[in-house]
Amino acid sequence: MPLRLSALIATLLLAPAAAQAEGMPQLDFGNPLTTSQVVWGAIIFTLLYVVLSRFALPRVAAVIEERARHIAADLETARASKMRADEAAQEVAEATARARAEAQAAINAALDKAKQAGAVRIAALNERLEKQLQEAETQINAARAAAMSALREVATETAATVIARLTGAPADPERLNGAVGVALATRRIG
Repeated sequence: MPLRLSALIATLLLAPAAAQAEGMPQLDFGNPLTTSQVVWGAIIFTLLYVVLSRFALPRVAAVIEERARHIAADLETARASKMRADEAAQEVAEATARARAEAQAAINAALDKAKQAGAVRIAALNERLEKQLQEAETQINAARAAAMSALREVATETAATVIARLTGAPADPERLNGAVGVALATRRIG
């Protein structure tokens, strides 16, 4: 750094003779005002460079890095929630398949035993299966809705935090909800 600064100063001190020879009075370093302006300009620039590079920019980088970690953690939570919802849906599908298989076996056994009693049992089993299917669909929809609402909430909170950190002002809730809704809709998530 000192080597570059001394090279810059030497260049600035050698430039006046060439500049003055071409008729540029603003670079007349024979004038003490011009020399002091250049020196103070270099000092101020150096101080600003040091302050920004040592203090301000590392803080900004730390905030951005922290937000990136927070967003990654939120995304991982959302992925885990989706995985749990998918597993629940798979379990419900398997339970439905088992229930259907059991119902069919019961129906066949009832038909073999007695045609008249079988009609009553078939109706009862079909009703039970319908309830089980409705319960399974309700559970699937509830798990999916919970995962989607958690995803929307996480996305909204994350966006609000990012906006607040970047702008220093809180985000408009209506615009934020609209933007998150549009983003989720374009990805066919919610």
